[in-house]
Amino acid sequence: MSFIINAEECIGCGACASQCPVEAINPEGDVYKIDQNKCTDCGGCVDACPVDAIKEKEPPSPF
Repeated sequence: MSFIINAEECIGCGACASQCPVEAINPEGDVYKIDQNKCTDCGGCVDACPVDAIKEKEPPSPF
């Protein structure tokens, strides 16, 4: 399961990026975004986010 950063909740502190072992999290404007092609789903960013802006990405609907 991959993770996404909710841009409305992100405060742009960068705590998540500093915990990413594969550098999949980068600033995009005033917030951060996870590169889904680089993310290894380790979850380190989830624990690092002080505002709980990082959530599991919902799988696509089979319908």
